[in-house]
Amino acid sequence: MRLPTIVTGLLVAGILTLATGTLDAPAQAAARSSESGIGIRLLEAPVAARADKRAWAYIVDHLAPGTVIHRRVEVFNTTGSPKQLSIYSAAAQIRDRKFQFADDHTANELSAWTSMDRHEVVLPPEGRAPVTVTVAVPDDAAPGERYAMIWAETAKAAPPGGGLAQINRVGIRLYLDVGRGNPPPSDFTIDSLTAQRSPDGQQAVMAQVHNTGGRALDLSGDLKLTSSSGSQHHSAGPYRVQTGTTLAPGDTGSVTATLTEQVPDGPWRARMRLESGLTKRSAEATIRFPAAGAARAVKAEMDTDPYLMVALAVGAFLAVLAAITFLLIQRKRRSRREPSNA
Repeated sequence: MRLPTIVTGLLVAGILTLATGTLDAPAQAAARSSESGIGIRLLEAPVAARADKRAWAYIVDHLAPGTVIHRRVEVFNTTGSPKQLSIYSAAAQIRDRKFQFADDHTANELSAWTSMDRHEVVLPPEGRAPVTVTVAVPDDAAPGERYAMIWAETAKAAPPGGGLAQINRVGIRLYLDVGRGNPPPSDFTIDSLTAQRSPDGQQAVMAQVHNTGGRALDLSGDLKLTSSSGSQHHSAGPYRVQTGTTLAPGDTGSVTATLTEQVPDGPWRARMRLESGLTKRSAEATIRFPAAGAARAVKAEMDTDPYLMVALAVGAFLAVLAAITFLLIQRKRRSRREPSNA
C-alpha cells in the first residue's frame, strides 16, 4: 500500500527573499525552504532582459519553434548536514489568478521540453552546485504561452513500520511564449479602485486590473493617498500591494493594498502604481472609506503612457515634415514648368 506523503517547505523563487550572493546581476531572487535548508536561484538572465527584475526571478522567454536555450541555476544547502536533491521539471498553470503548480512529477508540454544536465545532486553542509536547464522547443510547436516549474526536492522516507513520508521542494517558474518574430507585448489597464474596511476595521484599497497584453503578468506595486482641505495637505502611504496575483493574457483580476495605520474616511485621492517586469502603469481615483464592507467601485483614471506620448509627438513631427517636404517639391516642379518671361 502506498504511504501518504507530506509536502513541506514548498517555496517558489521570485516571491520570497532576495539572494545576497556574489553574482553579477542587477537583482537575484532565490527560493529557500526554511524547514529543509535547501534553496534554488537563477544565475543568469537573457541579455535583453537584464533590466527586468522578473527575469532574474523566473525563466521568462519568447522562442521560435525549433529553438534551444540554456539557463544556469544554482541549488544550495544552508544546513549543517548533507542533502540529496532531486532536480526535475513539472507542470504548472495559471488558474484563479494564481500561478499554480501540479502535484509530484506531473508533466505538461513545457516540462516535457525541459531537461537538466544533473538530475541528482548531493550537497555537503553549506554546499552549492550549478545545474544547467535546457529548453528545446519542437519544430512543430504551436504558438502560445506555456508554464512549468524547475524543482529541487529532498525526500525523507517514512519510518519503519509505517508512517508519513516528507518532501521538501523549492522551485523556479518558467514562462515560455512560443512564436515567430517579436514577443507579444505586455500591457494592462487599471479599471477601478474600491475602498474597503474589514470587520476588524482595517482599511484597504482594491484595484481591478485587466491584462490587455499577450504575456502573463505577476503584479506588484504600491498605493498612495493624498487629500487637500483648504491650505492643508495630507498624505498617507505608500502601502505595498499584496503580491501573488498572476493574470493570464486577457484575464481580469484584483490586487489589494492594505493600510498599515488608520486614516480618516476621506475623501482621498488614491494613486495606485502597478508593475510586472518592465511594464508599469498608474491610475488615480477619488475614494472614501466606508464604515464597513466595500464602497462602490470608482472608475480609475489611467496615466498617459509617456512612451506613447513620445511616439505620438514624433509621429506628428514626421507628418508635418513630410507635408512641408511635399509642398516644397510641388512648388519646385511648378516653377520649372512655368515659362520664363522674355
